[in-house]
Amino acid sequence: MKIFLDTANLESIKKFNDMGLLDGITTNPSLMSKEGGNPKDAMAEITKIIKGDVSLEVVSTEYSGMMEEGKRLREYGDNVVVKVPMTPDGLKACKSLSSEGIPVNVTLIFSPNQALLAAKSGARYVSPFIGRLDDIGQNGINLIQEIKEIFKNYPHLKTQILVASVRHPIHVVDAAKIGADVVTLPPAVLDKMLHHPLTKIGLDNFLADWEKLKAGNPNIKI
Repeated sequence: MKIFLDTANLESIKKFNDMGLLDGITTNPSLMSKEGGNPKDAMAEITKIIKGDVSLEVVSTEYSGMMEEGKRLREYGDNVVVKVPMTPDGLKACKSLSSEGIPVNVTLIFSPNQALLAAKSGARYVSPFIGRLDDIGQNGINLIQEIKEIFKNYPHLKTQILVASVRHPIHVVDAAKIGADVVTLPPAVLDKMLHHPLTKIGLDNFLADWEKLKAGNPNIKI
């Protein structure tokens, strides 16, 4: 399963990319606004740092605006995937952009029907938002299971399932068990995945024992 980071924060992107963990990035207007500054500078820098797919989102809600913005966003790099909303105009733009060789990520997916329609429109990715479904008392991970089952029935659909709105590491494990293609994570969730209390305890014990060994052998080295 590929791991994307859901952020526009350059420090976080560099941190996790240096560990070799990132296959791509997803952004949206809210994430850009959170970081402040000029979003053009941020988008240009992100597409240079990350070699994999970088989803940059349009802000227009009408077809013509989405097409214009999508083509501009693509100028940031060949790794740019244009993110459009799951609306009639969004699917129309998805079809047109995909036909021109510009990959598209259809976002704000909340049902299997929406995922199927986005796939038929030519989307490279569909982004189901599982955390937001959990927030309203539905089981978001069930949506991933349903989309996976549908896509498996139709091998000609090459659309990848990009699990979004991930709130905690258990979401990641559940998505991986189902076989989702991609999960996109906030930096805080990816950071939690790195740590376990027993890892720290074990390391502390190893280092303490090494210091004891060095005490009797001052010149010892690994």
